[in-house]
Amino acid sequence: MGNRPTAPRPLSPHLTIWRWQVHAIVSIMHRITGNAMALGAAWLFLWWLLAAASGPAAYQDFRAVAFGPIGMIIAIGCTWLLFQHMASGVRHLIMDTGAGYDLVVSRRSAMLTFVFSAVATALVWGFIMFTKGL
Repeated sequence: MGNRPTAPRPLSPHLTIWRWQVHAIVSIMHRITGNAMALGAAWLFLWWLLAAASGPAAYQDFRAVAFGPIGMIIAIGCTWLLFQHMASGVRHLIMDTGAGYDLVVSRRSAMLTFVFSAVATALVWGFIMFTKGL
């Protein structure tokens, strides 16, 4: 308060100069995938429970959607959510030990979470489709 000289205040990085980094995206995706799995599982379980309790017609409607194209898309998406959340969790676990903070290593491990989740999802669903003849 008094007569201090006024220095220019630092500018906050705003969207026109701040660039998204893969580290931030992986961190945000970890939260999104965890919440999506929890909320999605709760809604699917509730729908299944209500359909089972409502009788054969309601349950048949549930099965038609769950085993149809929409259900397959949701199942593949949930598989990716699981693998992405798991890979990001392992990355955070490693970083909790103090390793992986080097910028190059951190960026590479963040990118590897996306690569792993995509490859693991493709392998799981390739196996399912190959063995079930879908």
